[in-house]
Amino acid sequence: MSTRHHTRLFIGGSWVRPSSPELLDIASPHDGSPVGRAAQAQPADVDRAVTAARTSFDSGAWRLTAPAERIEALRKFNALREAHAEQIADLMSLEGGSARWFTRAGQSGLTRQANAYLKAAEEFAWEETLAPSDPASSVRSVVRREAVGVVAAVIPWNSPFSSATSKIIPALLAGNSVVLKVSPENSLSMGLLAELLEQVGLPDGVISVLPADRATSEHLVSHEDVDKIAFTGSTRAGRRIASIAGEQLKRVSLELGGKSAAIILPDADIEKAVAGARFGSLLNNGQSCIAQTRILAPRGRYEEIVAALAELVGSLRVGDPSDPETFVGPMISRGQQERVREYIRIGIEEGARLVTGGPQVPEGLEGGNYVTPTLFADVDNSMRIAREEIFGPVLAVIAYDDEDDAVRIADDSDYGLSGGVWSRDEEHALAVARRVRTGTVTVNGAPLAFDGPFGGFKASGIGREYGAAGLGTYTEYKTITV
Repeated sequence: MSTRHHTRLFIGGSWVRPSSPELLDIASPHDGSPVGRAAQAQPADVDRAVTAARTSFDSGAWRLTAPAERIEALRKFNALREAHAEQIADLMSLEGGSARWFTRAGQSGLTRQANAYLKAAEEFAWEETLAPSDPASSVRSVVRREAVGVVAAVIPWNSPFSSATSKIIPALLAGNSVVLKVSPENSLSMGLLAELLEQVGLPDGVISVLPADRATSEHLVSHEDVDKIAFTGSTRAGRRIASIAGEQLKRVSLELGGKSAAIILPDADIEKAVAGARFGSLLNNGQSCIAQTRILAPRGRYEEIVAALAELVGSLRVGDPSDPETFVGPMISRGQQERVREYIRIGIEEGARLVTGGPQVPEGLEGGNYVTPTLFADVDNSMRIAREEIFGPVLAVIAYDDEDDAVRIADDSDYGLSGGVWSRDEEHALAVARRVRTGTVTVNGAPLAFDGPFGGFKASGIGREYGAAGLGTYTEYKTITV
């Protein structure tokens, strides 16, 4: 794919000259070659976008339209995105290093995510009249769900389209105006997102897409005219955003980090469970908040499971993300590469058994941000590699004594975003899943449900995305008595 350039910023529905003429050079994580250049937003650009959003919202140009009209506009956007699915997938591989299998498979997920939101909006109780609690009373209560206002949506670099659409679709369906702040690393794919939004024809001011650094991001979330913050990213950044929201009494929803556990029960089909780890634990080069990177194995089958996982991890094709045969591509940046390699060194220093992989860069790939997929055994849940989010292709196998012990270890974490249970007895697996304190649990590798709430317990966040629950977080209740 030829390089792309975005010399302007998408503010309020129009491409405008940025306040700074400097462009960011974007390099391929695969080999460091240039793949594009893009303008980056500064605080002055944020002010312009928020003012446009505030003016648009207060005028009612979008928020006062009928829900059916908003639904049709977002349905048009979804169709446009589907028509550009291949281009989107290619751009995410090019700028982010995500393997082609992942970026292409993710396109159908984006469709399912959007369709779930659209269905929820069609069935949503935008306004309802309550029956009086006192039959003798003539007072009627009309309950409305109205837009919150100006939404600052801030997303990370690891899965930009999914993070972006999980916020802008429900926010726009509810009638809000949105300023979407994206990571500089995603300037190219998010530039394409802006181009698609431009074609929808939303009223002026309703949507802006701004690539920007952390300092500019803080300026956005702190802005006095922002009514709600919707954030996906690290727990550390989430705590900072929560403090800002608390001080200013802004509405806030946070989808944060994870250190999820896959519980393999003694009766599980090991071949299927390990095959499931290929996708559930190592998706997107391991750079996924829902990755199940702690593998909990019964002591009676521990070495069997470790051997099967070693075969899997050692066989993964690492290399150029544009190659259809590649399963694991490079990390997003040199910094992330070094961070993951350092965690591998920490695991060795902590006394975990290095089964396969290690801190060395894969041979022949020294020019990129590559990490060797790594498996540790004999891991204690107190080790840093079992407690901290590594965000790379590194798995830790932890032994447990019985089912109660497995649930205890799974819950012994600051996080609670995702998890999995494997068993030949589906009902038994479901019973174990009910016990684990985490926001999402998959049984035997089932996919995420986009019509159900998605989010985390504990340090994994506040609030929920997807479906009716996700749509509701972008609304306020209003009660009118007549």
